[in-house]
Amino acid sequence: MGLQGSLFDQGDEIGFGPLVGLRRTALGAGAWVDHLPGWLAGADALFERLAAEVPWRAERRQMYEREVEVPRLLAFYGADDALPHPVLTEAREALSRHYAAELGEPFVTAGLCLYRDGRDSVAWHGDRTGRSSTEDTMVAIVSVGDPRDLALRPRDGGPTLLRLPLGHGDLVVMGGSCQRTMEHAVPKSTRAVGPRISVQFRPRGVM
Repeated sequence: MGLQGSLFDQGDEIGFGPLVGLRRTALGAGAWVDHLPGWLAGADALFERLAAEVPWRAERRQMYEREVEVPRLLAFYGADDALPHPVLTEAREALSRHYAAELGEPFVTAGLCLYRDGRDSVAWHGDRTGRSSTEDTMVAIVSVGDPRDLALRPRDGGPTLLRLPLGHGDLVVMGGSCQRTMEHAVPKSTRAVGPRISVQFRPRGVM
């Protein structure tokens, strides 16, 4: 995998800035998305660390009458697991503090996805397993590597309401009713795109 580094993030010091400048977009039906480009500095260096050191696994899932390969590599860290880099622990704590009044609980788990190229993707879905099937909640995503689009649309399949290119340290938070009333996807890309890693922080019982 070859990562084309960002011209604006050439340092090796990995850290994040204050959560100022978050832009909230209301999607309707109580769903919203917060977006902060470039929140994490040293994102390219973090990508290299995670790509090399995380125990990535490939999965196969049943799709109708056949088993298919999941088009991305995965890793999961539970509430009691040490995250693969200290900055991810610090970022999760900072997000928990910032959203404490709205969320009412901390982010505790971290799911990681490695998109190797434009053929890797996530189909339209909502994180509706567990509490998020009936309760408002949040999912916070930090992206490192080459940008890939995150698209959002209503659950009934209406037009795409928002499309955000996420990579190189960008932060996005999906909140309110987003997981119940909206769907999100990372579509396949026919463009020449490099690898990307997304880190998804979730509260207890949200999958």
